Amino acid sequence: MYRSFEDLEVWKRACKLAIDVYQALKESKDFGMKDQMNRSAVSVASNIAEGAERDSNKEFIHFLHIAKGSSAELRTQLYIAENTGIQNSEITFRLISETREISSMLHGLIKSKTQNTHKP
Repeated sequence: MYRSFEDLEVWKRACKLAIDVYQALKESKDFGMKDQMNRSAVSVASNIAEGAERDSNKEFIHFLHIAKGSSAELRTQLYIAENTGIQNSEITFRLISETREISSMLHGLIKSKTQNTHKP
């Protein structure tokens, strides 16, 4: 059980991911892609936090789905960044792996919260 979104490991990892994306792109001159990727990365942690603070299991689940979508959006952008030379392969591989793990964690949390919603 958690008391606040700050207690959630998935939120902590999503925050770290956002920081890692910012750091990985700080030298990038492609300001459009850089901005979009930073927004996607920040969206993952932000939606986890917003959903947790809604005080409704149904709304929390909704925002977890949005966070999961933002993680997939970022993963797509990472593939594009790598294939266009914006980002190097080693950093991209590590960030893609982390988005996959965060998505998996979000899936598990959604499943857990959904089961709790259907209990009498």
